[in-house]
Amino acid sequence: DTNRIPYDFAKINVCEYFKDCVEEIGLDLEAKGIGLSYFNYATADTMIIADPEQLRRVINNIIGNSVKYMNKTEKFINIRIKDGCRVEIEDHGPGIPPEDLPYIFDRFYRTDASRNSATGGSGIGLSIVKKIIEDHGGKIWATSKENSGTTMYFVIRKYQEVANE
Repeated sequence: DTNRIPYDFAKINVCEYFKDCVEEIGLDLEAKGIGLSYFNYATADTMIIADPEQLRRVINNIIGNSVKYMNKTEKFINIRIKDGCRVEIEDHGPGIPPEDLPYIFDRFYRTDASRNSATGGSGIGLSIVKKIIEDHGGKIWATSKENSGTTMYFVIRKYQEVANE
């Protein structure tokens, strides 16, 4: 691991990009019996500079974790796009214990619940997600309530034209 991820940054329309992502994710979740709600509050012309493949990797990793640990009979995930490009991905899985929450983005960190389950995983997924978001000039964090679920948040800066004077 050289700690470097190759990026191919492009100007991306937030509404179009996430609409495509959600359609793709929706089919996969539907096949697994998981409901998906999508709310986009961004304006139609909101643009970001991002690597579309690496951003998709972030979304797929977060949703993959939600699916992996989902332990309820009725399963659902909510995706919300707010304030330009603030993304919220909410599940109603087992949640993350408060004592573990500060460490979930650390390399190789796994909560006791995930270590004791048969779900596998190396514990590097969320550290990669964090690196990708930070390499995009953004930030990522999570809130969680045990037995209620977890919400992952990340923000990518909006693209703004620079006026030449």
